[in-house]
Amino acid sequence: MANTAGSTRLSYITFKTKHANLYSITLVTILCTIFYLAGMWQHSPGAIRAATSPSSILTFVPCSSTSAKASTNLNLDFSAHHQAPDPPPTLARVTYIPPCDPKYVENVPCEDTHRSLKFDRDRLIYRERHCPEKTELLKCRVPAPHGYTVPFRWPESRQFAWYANVPHKELTVEKKNQNWVRFQGDRFSFPGGGTMFPRGADAYIDDIGKLINLKDGSIRTAIDTGCGVASWGAYLMSRNILAVSFAPRDTHEAQVQFALERGVPALIGVMASIRLPYPSRAFDMAHCSRCLIPWGQYDGLYLIEVDRVLRPGGYWILSGPPVNWESHWKGWNRTTEDLKSEQNGIETIARSLCWKKLIQKKDLAIWQKPTNHVHCIANRRVFKKPRFCKAQDPDMAWYTKMETCLTPLPEVSNIKEIAGGQLTKWPERLNAIPPRVNRGAVDGVTAEMFREDTALWKKRVTYYKSVDYQLAQPGRYRNLLDMNAYLGGFAAALVDDPLWVMNTVPVEAKINTLGVIYERGLIGTYQNWCEAMSTYPRTYDLIHADSIFSLYKDRCEMEDVLLEMDRILRPEGSVIIRDDVDILVKIKSITDGMEWEGRIADHENGPHQREKILFANKKYWTAPAPDQNQGTHTAR
Repeated sequence: MANTAGSTRLSYITFKTKHANLYSITLVTILCTIFYLAGMWQHSPGAIRAATSPSSILTFVPCSSTSAKASTNLNLDFSAHHQAPDPPPTLARVTYIPPCDPKYVENVPCEDTHRSLKFDRDRLIYRERHCPEKTELLKCRVPAPHGYTVPFRWPESRQFAWYANVPHKELTVEKKNQNWVRFQGDRFSFPGGGTMFPRGADAYIDDIGKLINLKDGSIRTAIDTGCGVASWGAYLMSRNILAVSFAPRDTHEAQVQFALERGVPALIGVMASIRLPYPSRAFDMAHCSRCLIPWGQYDGLYLIEVDRVLRPGGYWILSGPPVNWESHWKGWNRTTEDLKSEQNGIETIARSLCWKKLIQKKDLAIWQKPTNHVHCIANRRVFKKPRFCKAQDPDMAWYTKMETCLTPLPEVSNIKEIAGGQLTKWPERLNAIPPRVNRGAVDGVTAEMFREDTALWKKRVTYYKSVDYQLAQPGRYRNLLDMNAYLGGFAAALVDDPLWVMNTVPVEAKINTLGVIYERGLIGTYQNWCEAMSTYPRTYDLIHADSIFSLYKDRCEMEDVLLEMDRILRPEGSVIIRDDVDILVKIKSITDGMEWEGRIADHENGPHQREKILFANKKYWTAPAPDQNQGTHTAR
């Protein structure tokens, strides 16, 4: 009985406990439901107004006055918050940059003909680079001439250029009998002639090809001194030879500008007192066709400079006075004694540089630089001058004074060895490890780094073409500029397209890599981007700038660099700028004021990289017609 009573009492207690738990669960569920519904009602717009009105049935009692204010002002926000924050208002504000006066349509700040008159005329020093002071810089956009038209596409551009783009007829009169350029209606035509090649540049190059081998890939880079309209360089391209042509801004008005309109690499330049802006051992071939450079004067200073930029085993080609003076002295209006003396002077200097005269046939003479200086060091006992340069960086060439001393070639172990290393023939030369890298002559650059950089830029250019469909369209762009070329990877990735790239190495760069670029069979120049480039407005169809604004962040104004880019970019040309996202936001605010159309895109590796890419296009606009108000400009 006791066990039965205990069991009954335990069952009662268990039953009571179960009922109590059930009541508690039911009560909690009801309360939660009430509070949930009340919460929804309180946070609805109507409820909030009702809750704060005197007639509300339920009074909302906050935990504090602060939370009450936050609750009553609560707005549900379902937008994403993982994107980069908007720039501060001070950065986002766009400042309009106006067009310059139409008189500046051909403005070349560092080659200004009026400023040049202040400088010494001896040795043409006044035609060297003389840049404006900071207070003289234009803070406006250089216009294109009225009627400007997008240039012809290559290869048609080799023969034609629009008159409106280069409105100068002087050369058509001055060089009428030499077939430089002709004016036909709304355009110029270029028959390919020159002072010393009246049959045309193609036939002239064929004549050179009979004397030295232009077909086996051993000659890839060339320099044309005093280039005229650059027909020699234009017709070398069909032979896979890339020439840099230069000439001063002189009485032959717009000769370099004509070259650029034709789609031929060219720069404004002169041989005067400072070195040419190229590294040592850069060119496989140098050329002068009646270029009027006084080779025999100033102790052979200018031939010594040619020797510096020629690679070991490279060629120097001379046509025009005094070559073949016996046949031409009457037409040149000079005495036989004078011409013979000039030729003897050149021959003597060439021998003192240890050059070998290969051949002189009719109007052509060709010399070859030695492949090393083993014999040259020995013959200094005979030729007391020029002496070898001492403690000199042969690749330093930015406002560096020329010297009448011979640039020594890298040492060799035997007389058959090529100083600096053997270059691979083109086209294998492009991706072969450059001798400077193999020898460890470029600080911090190894063969493996070179290979990685080449692969990286192939990937990057593929990405560029997926974003900028015009770059992917062969022939859309012809003249390209890389403002910070490093090892030339950008240009190398585009080598199969019908275009050329001027690879610039900033003089402020930590490593001087321009010699590597030339050893790859590409071309380029040194440049300080705080100054204007020695080229005409509207030179380039596309400008590529990799980290250039980070490099010049504390050196000069971002706006000045962008205005220089705008000056040398054609209407409807494109720009690709890679840099840190914060810098690109600032750049974008300035380019908006320059009326460029652009957008910032993600890095090729995705959105989580700080480095971004700005793709931009310069709008078409020109100076007004002569009879229009100068405050207006033509756009489309």
